[in-house]
Amino acid sequence: MSQADLKKVRLSVDKNIGNKVKIRANRGRHKIDITEGVISKTYPSIFLVEVENKSDDTVQVVSFSYTDVLTKDVQMQLI
Repeated sequence: MSQADLKKVRLSVDKNIGNKVKIRANRGRHKIDITEGVISKTYPSIFLVEVENKSDDTVQVVSFSYTDVLTKDVQMQLI
């Protein structure tokens, strides 16, 4: 894993701010979360995704790191 790879991932996420994504996150011990949300903000080490809870119409903000995307602990797909 190099700085250039992290920069590519960050630029890719930056380009898609405001777009809807499907996220598959490996939380360890055979726990996998699959959610859909909108990329809202990016920071130097993390990015934020707003996930809407359909049961009570609330919005939850979830953060992910670029290294998680690079190591494939988090997989993203544009919708």
